[in-house]
Formats: sequence, C-alpha cells, structure tokens
Amino acid sequence: MKSYDFDLFVIGAGSGGVRTARMASERGLRVAIAEVSRLGGTCVNVGCIPKKLFVYAAQFTEAFQQARGYGWRVPEAAFNWSTLRDNKDAEIERLNGVYRALLVDSGCQLIEGHATIKGAHTVDVGGRSWSTERMVIATGGWPFVPNVPGREHAITSNDFFSLEHFPKRAVIVGGGYIALELASIAAGLGAQTRLVYRGALFLRGFDEDIRRVAAEEMMRRGVFLNFGCEISAIEKQADGSLLVTFSDGRRESTDCVLYATGRLPNVAGLGLENTRIRQQAHGAIVVNEHLQTDEPSIYAIGDAVGRTQLTPVALAEGMQLVRHLLGDEGPQVDYEMVPSAVFSLPAIATVGLTEAQARLRYEDVVVYTSSFRALKQTLAGGNERTFAKLLVDHASDRVVGVHMVGADAAEIIQGMAIALRAGATKRVFDTTLGVHPTSAEEFVTLRKPSHEPFITTGP
Repeated sequence: MKSYDFDLFVIGAGSGGVRTARMASERGLRVAIAEVSRLGGTCVNVGCIPKKLFVYAAQFTEAFQQARGYGWRVPEAAFNWSTLRDNKDAEIERLNGVYRALLVDSGCQLIEGHATIKGAHTVDVGGRSWSTERMVIATGGWPFVPNVPGREHAITSNDFFSLEHFPKRAVIVGGGYIALELASIAAGLGAQTRLVYRGALFLRGFDEDIRRVAAEEMMRRGVFLNFGCEISAIEKQADGSLLVTFSDGRRESTDCVLYATGRLPNVAGLGLENTRIRQQAHGAIVVNEHLQTDEPSIYAIGDAVGRTQLTPVALAEGMQLVRHLLGDEGPQVDYEMVPSAVFSLPAIATVGLTEAQARLRYEDVVVYTSSFRALKQTLAGGNERTFAKLLVDHASDRVVGVHMVGADAAEIIQGMAIALRAGATKRVFDTTLGVHPTSAEEFVTLRKPSHEPFITTGP
C-alpha cells in the first residue's frame, strides 16, 4: 500500500473546511488543512458574523426613536463608523484565533498559503508538495460583479465592512440575501440608500407574500427600491463621488456602488485542470450523493459545490463526508427542509415549501396568514407590520411551510424548523399553547384560512 503524507488534505479553512478537518482528525485521521487567507472563511471574516454585528448597529437608530414612546429622554445620537469597524475587526481577530486553536488542538496540521492541486493525490502549497490519500475542496465562494463600464469603482460585500469612511449615499445592486441585508445596514446607519434589481421583485425563490411584505417594509424604513432596473455605467467624478447611469437613462450621484449580485464557486487557480473533476456552467464542482467528484480521491463541499450557499449546510456536508470516509454513512443532508434567514430590517425567515412549491406538490394546500402590528410598536408609534404564514397539506394535515417577516423572525423560525422536520400537523400547532404576548404565538393561533393568497407574475 502506498504511503502518503496525510490521510486527508482539506483545501480551505472556512466553516465547512474547519469542521471537516477537525472531525476527521479527532477520529484518528492524519489531516492537513491549507488556507491562504484568514481562518474562518467568508462567514467569519466578511459574511455572517460582521453582517450580524452591523445589523445590530443599524437597529439602534430605530431603538432610539422608539425609546421616547416608552418614557426615555434620548439625546441626539451620533454614529461613529470607525468605532464600529474597529470593534468588529477586534472580534473577528479573536474568532480567527479561536479557529486556529480548534484546528491545532484537534491535531490538524495547518499549512498557510495558496494550495494548488497537482494530481489526484498531490497538493502544492508555496512550492512544497504534499501527498494525500484523499482531499476535500472547501474553498467557498467569491462575489460576482457583472462586466459594467466602471466596475472597478464598485465594491462588494468583501469590502463593505472595512470601508475607511461610511458613505452618505449608497447604491446597492442585487436582489438576494446579501443585497437586502447590506441595504438595510446602510440605511439604518444613516446613508441615503437605493436598492437596484433587474427583476420585477427581489428575493426570487422566496414565498410571494414574503417578497411583497419585505418590499413594503423596506420602503417604509426609507430604502428606495428600483425594480426592473440595472446599472449601465459608473463614472468616477473629480470630487471622489460616483456618477451612475441606469438602464432607464436616469443618472444619479452617489458615494458608493456595492454589487451583491451573487457569489460563484471560488475555484480559479485551484488546479482542477490537473484532475478529472467536472464543473457546472458557473464553476460549481459536480459531486455525487457522497460529495465525491469524478476524481475518486477528491471530494468537495459547501459553496464550491453550490447546492445551498449557507454556512450550516457546509458544516452538515463536512460532517456527512467524514462519516462516509470512515464507513459510518448515517443521515445525508436534507436540502429541502433547510431553514434560512435574511437579516434585513425587518428580518425575514423561512423553512419548508413556498406556496407555489406546495401547490405543485399537493392537490389541496390550505394557507393561513396573519399581518399585525407587534405590541412593541404601539407605544413606540411605529407602523411596522409583522407577517406570518403557514402552509398545510390538507390531505395529511401536515405543515409544509412556515414563513415570517418581522422582529426575531430568525429565532422563531429555528423552532418551527424542528417542528416541520418532526412532521408536525396543523392539529399539533393548534393544540400547542402559545407564549403570550409574543409574535411567535401567532403560529399556534392561526385558525381561519386565507382565501386570497398574493399572486405575482414576477420572477
């Protein structure tokens, strides 16, 4: 039997890669992991963590306003961007150290540098070659920016959290999670914010009611929404501002153009051409049900595969892969019942099927909806509406989709996800006592079906 330097070589120390390497090492494999940048990947450095911290910061604008209705005399607040940015940097640096300690303590060998695959069992890092019985590609994704004249003046989510100065005006391009989150942050921190999306309505793939309500609430919070629109050109002006030309001919000056138009698998320069690995049109690596590529010794997980671009999915895939490599198949990742949240303002969260998906699958779908002003809004004088939606397969009485827009939506949907995976029926929901007064109790008090679901012809 051929002797290798390692049993497993992981390329990429993001969430999925670190979890894979740790689990494999703790179960007795000789593991190496290579990373060219800071440990923790997108999620820790320029994704989930800084985004959520900045969302917290953006919420204070509304909190100060609401406080007056509750008897607090709040002096005029002043926001300092550099304080937020620098405090965030310190927290990220701490997390980088946590990830390093987790890897080292588990017995993994951390190799810092850009890894290039030279063959089915060989990886080169910084001019040194390592042999490995198997390897895992966990290199994540990278922001995509379309080829627009002046694109060099635009930034992406990779840049936003470390800007030297906070913009007074911002144009956010895109219609997915990241676009809505960054538009909410920018507006919440005081920037005049415009969100531009080429489609008829953002959040394609989400439930139609959720898309509509989210648009209404974001506009209520001061975000300007331009649908069916794109940027044709970006020009840098003498004063440092940017002149943006839109596809409808309008022109507007801004301080920042941020593209959140999707992320592509980060596999350029990885050496895939030295293997039998196949890729899809946008670069995603093709794998089978065991996350194995066409090169039998090489596997891939997370955003490099591109099935569902969420950190918990990459973690779950890494754990499934390690079990498979050690002969313990266990459950495979269920990509259908994945709960997700958009940390916009207000928050959006969902699990299960959309109404459109449910109607394609089941003959009779019963829809329950509720729109209400949460208790906190009453004394605060706010008009924000919370929206809750439940989808039920009439034949089995099983709840097949839960959707929400409003405060604490992500926290609430996490619990709903457990119920759906357990196969909870509408009767179970109906016989569950609510926690009063909460927004969450709305899901167990819905009794009257909605007969007029929102329908759109948009994408």
